[in-house]
Amino acid sequence: MNTEKDFSPLTPSIVRALNDKLYEKRKVAALEIEKLVREFVAQNNSAQIRHVIQILATEFALSQHPHSRKGGLIGLAACSIALGKDSGSYLKELIDPVLTCFNDSDSRLRYYACEALYNIVKVARGAVLPHFNVLFDGLSKLAADPDPNVKSGSELLDRLLKDIVTESNKFDLVAFVPLLRERIYSNNQYARQFIISWIHVLESVPDINLLDYLPEFLDGLFQILGDSSKEIRRMCEVVLGEFLKEIKKNPSSVKFAEMANILVIHSNDLIQLTSMTWMREFIQLAGRVVLPYSSGILTAVLPCLSYDDRKKSTKEAASACNHSLMKLVTPEDDEDDEESQTKSTNPLPSVFTGPVRVACKASIGSLIYSVLCSSDRSAVTLDLDGIVQVLDRHLHDSSTGMMTRIAVLKWLYHLYIKTPRKMFKHTDSLFPMLLKTLSDESDEVILKDLEVLAEIASSPAGQTDTSGLCDSSDSKTELHIPGGKIINRMLMNSYFYKFMINLLKRFSLERKLLEMRGAFIIRQLCLLLHAENVFHSMADILLKEEDLKFASTMVQTLNTILLTSAELFQLRNQLKDLRTQESCALFCCLYRSWCHNPVATVSLCFLTQNYQHAYDLIQKFGDLEVTVDFLMEVDKLVQLIESPIFTYLRLQLLDVEHNPYLIKALYGLLMLLPQSQAFQLLSHRLSCVPNPELMRTVEDPKAPVKDKRLAQPHIDYSELLQHFDRVQSKHLEVRHQRAGRSEHPDRKL
Repeated sequence: MNTEKDFSPLTPSIVRALNDKLYEKRKVAALEIEKLVREFVAQNNSAQIRHVIQILATEFALSQHPHSRKGGLIGLAACSIALGKDSGSYLKELIDPVLTCFNDSDSRLRYYACEALYNIVKVARGAVLPHFNVLFDGLSKLAADPDPNVKSGSELLDRLLKDIVTESNKFDLVAFVPLLRERIYSNNQYARQFIISWIHVLESVPDINLLDYLPEFLDGLFQILGDSSKEIRRMCEVVLGEFLKEIKKNPSSVKFAEMANILVIHSNDLIQLTSMTWMREFIQLAGRVVLPYSSGILTAVLPCLSYDDRKKSTKEAASACNHSLMKLVTPEDDEDDEESQTKSTNPLPSVFTGPVRVACKASIGSLIYSVLCSSDRSAVTLDLDGIVQVLDRHLHDSSTGMMTRIAVLKWLYHLYIKTPRKMFKHTDSLFPMLLKTLSDESDEVILKDLEVLAEIASSPAGQTDTSGLCDSSDSKTELHIPGGKIINRMLMNSYFYKFMINLLKRFSLERKLLEMRGAFIIRQLCLLLHAENVFHSMADILLKEEDLKFASTMVQTLNTILLTSAELFQLRNQLKDLRTQESCALFCCLYRSWCHNPVATVSLCFLTQNYQHAYDLIQKFGDLEVTVDFLMEVDKLVQLIESPIFTYLRLQLLDVEHNPYLIKALYGLLMLLPQSQAFQLLSHRLSCVPNPELMRTVEDPKAPVKDKRLAQPHIDYSELLQHFDRVQSKHLEVRHQRAGRSEHPDRKL
């Protein structure tokens, strides 16, 4: 530095001492400067004061020479001490050069800068608050300083500044929040610790309502919650806990809408539990305000439902969120007009990443909140399109856990119950995946899936949609529904018949599904959609089935279910006594499809007590191709005759004269069987049939009575036999074609 330059009012001796490498000499110079400035203060000579500060700043603190910079720093601190309470008028000139030295490469100089600023702030106290942002910015950098002495000095200054803020009621929170929002995304652990400590201090000051600005930095807090340092995570948990307490105390002033999407984007294991806990409280406190964010919430919540016991707390919190959110959906959400339904009320994406997240949150968040809060909470629009998209995505994802899939299906069922009109607009897109889900490995998933499909098939909201009908002829078929009323199928929910068609197609394409889960699925559908509806519609569809082998297998499956399942008890009783036109029509409908399987047809006749017709059918078995599979089916029928289902049939063997065709039909089955265990079983049963002479009473007529079913006016048995012959002719033709192809595998068609 040029010592000959005029630095007045600083004397040459002061200038030399400020430039000296020894701290003691610079300290002596500082005392002289303090004395000089006190004189100017006494004279009220602000011009000279500013001149001294300017010289110390530009010629010393901002000098290229390190010793000069150190002298300038101690000189500026001396000025502040001399100014005392008047230092507030000169703070900008005092602070700026010191803060510049915070960036110096020399750690000793950074320490002196920290010391100088401490003295300046200590004297000015509350007067430094207008300059808080620049002080905070500088301190946040020193908090991560590698030199321990600098860190120690910055911590002293930090505590002093916190004391000043705590005892003052003039802190400008509005001006500070943008800086906080920017600094909170630092990845440095010390900087994060510094930020968290300040948030904790500001949150504890009664006159500072930091909760109003929580949406501005909540995302950053959750990112810090994922820090690798246990201490930092603990500090962050404490701060978040305090905020959550405040939210519970003052829910009416909380900006739930702005923070909803912030919570759902955090899926890191370390912070997920806190995020789920916050979201649970938000849903319970804010109610329908969070509905526009349902898709984002579900995106975060649903995967957590499949967690194991290692994440039990997170799973339980997510389950509570899911349950609370589901309760918010009410029938009134099905009453919005077309325009509000098709437009999403959530302008923020469900999931944000990187800078897009921060930008969207800052620019749109306040707009969302103002819109939501300006209207009645009950008028908030459900983001149904977004919810369905999320649910559908989870069903399509093969990695989705079982409990998540169950929750998805529960959501779909709930939406079809609460908002059927809107949901049916999504049914065509959901339907294929719901059908595919029937192949799931979990019975519980299949059961929930069937509940959804059954609701779709039976909901009155689907009656206005005729897209599911196959053709005009199908739509005119009558079907018996619960309550005993015959209705035209066109008046029904069109998805019922569509569901039955697609279910049978799926069984046809996936024979393993039919074998492993077919009976379970059909039995559950009988409970959900009424057994008569299910069997009537399936019989109609199978009547036109081109794959005759599948038709035979499917009829055999349906017949086994009909004869053995507890769920079909009412339907069996209805068929057992064909006293009404409706029951006769049902029998004829089943019979025509049952003809794909001769043994099943006979068993249907046994069930309906059409014994003479059963005997007539068995007489025709001599013209059929008797295969091993055919004999196995007869074997199973004999076993069924011995089961509780046919107790009434066995008791009718006591009345020999009135049931001659029953005995003939059973003997016919006996003659079909080889000398097997089933043969012995049936033979033994028939040997127990009593002598009619021994069983005759005085009141009994001597002449045998024909089968009572022959007098049934609603059934044309001759036509049924002709139909049986036609169906069996088709089966025989198909078998011959297959046999021909197997004998000539190389023959070209």
